[in-house]
Amino acid sequence: MNELINLVWVGICTALVFFMQAGFALVEGGLSRAKNSINVIMKIYLGTCFIGVSFWAVGYGLAFGPSVEGLIGGGSFAPQKLGATDAVGLLYQMMFATTAVTIVSGAVAERMRYSAYLAFAALMALVIYPVYAHWAWNPGGWLKQMGFIDLAGDGAVHSVGAWCALAGLLALGPRLGRFGKNGEVRDIPGHNLPMVALGGFILWLGWFGFNGGSISGIESGQLGTVLLNTYLGGCAGGIGALAFMRLTGRPVLMSASVNGSLAGLVSLTAGAATLNPVTAIVTGLIAGALTTWGAEALRQRRIDDTVDAIAVHGLGGTWGLLAAGLFFEGDLFSGSRVMVQVLGAVAAFAWAFPMAYVCFKLVDKLIGLRAPTLNEQRGLDYTEHHEIGYPEFQNSPGQMHKEA
Repeated sequence: MNELINLVWVGICTALVFFMQAGFALVEGGLSRAKNSINVIMKIYLGTCFIGVSFWAVGYGLAFGPSVEGLIGGGSFAPQKLGATDAVGLLYQMMFATTAVTIVSGAVAERMRYSAYLAFAALMALVIYPVYAHWAWNPGGWLKQMGFIDLAGDGAVHSVGAWCALAGLLALGPRLGRFGKNGEVRDIPGHNLPMVALGGFILWLGWFGFNGGSISGIESGQLGTVLLNTYLGGCAGGIGALAFMRLTGRPVLMSASVNGSLAGLVSLTAGAATLNPVTAIVTGLIAGALTTWGAEALRQRRIDDTVDAIAVHGLGGTWGLLAAGLFFEGDLFSGSRVMVQVLGAVAAFAWAFPMAYVCFKLVDKLIGLRAPTLNEQRGLDYTEHHEIGYPEFQNSPGQMHKEA
C-alpha cells in the first residue's frame, strides 16, 4: 500500500513540476516586451519537447545509470520496458531537467534565435545537466558519496541552469539599447506585470511538487516539514526583497518582489528536509535580499539578464546549498558539512559554465546564435514566427509597411 501511495504522490508532484513551465512562460513572457512574447513562450514550449526526448534517450542514463567511478552513468539509455515506479521516476526527473534548461530561456530572451535555443536545450539535457545530477543524486556519485545535501536541486537544477544562462549571456551580449555608451543602464520594462505575478504564484504552487516529491517516501515523515519550509522560504524571500528595497531607498517593484519570493523558494530547494522553520525563514530572507542586490550588481556590470534568472537561481541556489550545511537541524554550523556544500557549489560552476559556453559557441558557429539586428528591432514574434501576441493592439511589420 505504501508503494502505491508513494507512486501516486510522485505522479501528482510530476504534474505540479510540469505545470511550473506555465509559470515560467508567464513570468518570462510578462517581463519581455510585447513584440517578443510569442518567441519567449515558443522557446519554453518547444524546449520542453526537445528536452523530454533528449533526456529520455541519453540524459537519464548519464544521470541515473550505474555509476562509472562516481563521475557518470553508464547504462539505462532510452529505457523502454519499465515498471510503474521506474517509469514515474523517470518522468519526474525529466521535469527537473526541463526546469534547469528553462532557466536559461528567460535570461537570454529577446535576442537569441529560437532555433539556437532549441539546439542548446537539447545539448544541455543530453550532457550538461545529467552529469552534475549524477554527481549530486546518483548513489554512486562522488558528491553524493561525500554527504552532499541537495534535496531537489539547488545545485543540480538551479545553479547549473543559472551558470549555463550566464555563459549564454556572455556569448550573446546585451539587448539593443540596454546600456548607453558610457555603460549606464537603460530600463526596458516588461509588457505585462500582472502576468508576472500570476506566473510567480504558479511557480510557487509547483514548488510543493518540486520539493515534496523529492523525499524518500511519504512514510518517511518528512513531507510536512518539507512543505512547510518550502512555503515559509517563499514568504521570507518576498519579505527580504521588500526590506532590501526599502532600506536602500529603492522603489518597491513588483517584479523584484516576485523574484524575491522565487529566490526564497530556490534557497529551500536543497535543505527543505533538514532545516527547521526558523532557519528556513532566515534562509529565505537572506535569499530575497541577496537576489535583489545581485540583480542590480549584474546590471552594473553590463550583464543583461532579462528576467534576473542568474540572481534568482544562481545566487539563490548557491546560498541555498550553503544554508543546507550551515543550518542542518541538530548539527548547526558543521565545518565539514559546509565544506562539502561549498565543494558542490564550486563544482556546479566549474562544470556548467565552461561546458555551456563551448556549446553556445558551437551552436553559434553552426546555425547562428543571435537574431539579426533588424529582426531584434522589429520583434522576434513576427520575424521568427510570423505571428504576433496581441493582434488587436499591434501591427506586424508587413502591415505597417502596407499602411505607410
